[in-house]
Amino acid sequence: MKHRILGSTGIELSAIGLGCMSMSHAYGEPNDEESIATLHRALDLGINFWDTADVYGSGKNEELISKVLVENRDKVFIATKFGFTQGENGMVFNGSPTYMKTAVEASLKRLKIDVIDLYYAHRIDPNVPVEEMVGAMAELVKEGKVKYLGLSEASVNSIKKAHAVHPISALQSEYSLLTREPEQNVLPLCKELGISFIPFSPLARGLMTNALNVNELKEGDFRKTLPRYQQEYQDNNSKLTAGFAEIAAQKQCSPSQLALAWVLAQGDHIIPIPGTKRRKYLEENAGSVDVELLENDLKSIEVLLAKYPNTGERYSEAQKKQVDRS
Repeated sequence: MKHRILGSTGIELSAIGLGCMSMSHAYGEPNDEESIATLHRALDLGINFWDTADVYGSGKNEELISKVLVENRDKVFIATKFGFTQGENGMVFNGSPTYMKTAVEASLKRLKIDVIDLYYAHRIDPNVPVEEMVGAMAELVKEGKVKYLGLSEASVNSIKKAHAVHPISALQSEYSLLTREPEQNVLPLCKELGISFIPFSPLARGLMTNALNVNELKEGDFRKTLPRYQQEYQDNNSKLTAGFAEIAAQKQCSPSQLALAWVLAQGDHIIPIPGTKRRKYLEENAGSVDVELLENDLKSIEVLLAKYPNTGERYSEAQKKQVDRS
């Protein structure tokens, strides 16, 4: 496994992390036995950067991870997030210092650890000044409950305000071949400020694997609510991913490995966290660090993307409202 440095901390993390959400949340039925085996396999492969959140499975994902984390504490850099709670009309975000103080204690208890390595605000609360929220998070650092701070889906303005209060080590947002918005402002700002950029869904929630049939998504699968995975975009996306698979074959790698290699090639401050609950896909993802992309490869990919632009939005209008635009 190759490594990259987290922000300005000097800490070496595996260049490919592990997103653990799908083990307990949003992607069909959990399989705890296979998930536990996947976590152990991650250790074997040197994948030491694991990502979870208190909302995944209503805390069950943190509890699941603890079964492997506790006995391997010195081998894992664990990140978790706070803020989403169940409201009357669905999930709402609470970034208040009062709520955060209870949330961090609950995460520490579920993870069965004394300190969280990287603690993210899962979103930016429009009702709480970001300086107030990050100031309260910084208190957790002083108290020894958290080592480093991160933000998720934050705007350039919010990142700057937060970083002025306390160093932000990581900024997590969706980023893939099909979701390129961070390139406009966020990626360059992170580079400038010495903040690691952590892409979630770097495989476009499975689309770029060329193995996802949106017609076969089961009830309870989060992707059934997202525009990009609806029938109207299927023809475009099927042709796009088939063409991408051809480029991968020429590179003698899988589409997943090519997609992750592309993400890694966009900057040395980028550490993607593809999610999986299966050892097979974990091993495949880990192999992406050995795929070297040449200038011609990158050009071929851009030509293909331009040929099939009708990929669909990543979020619905309601989901977009939870993404910081301040």
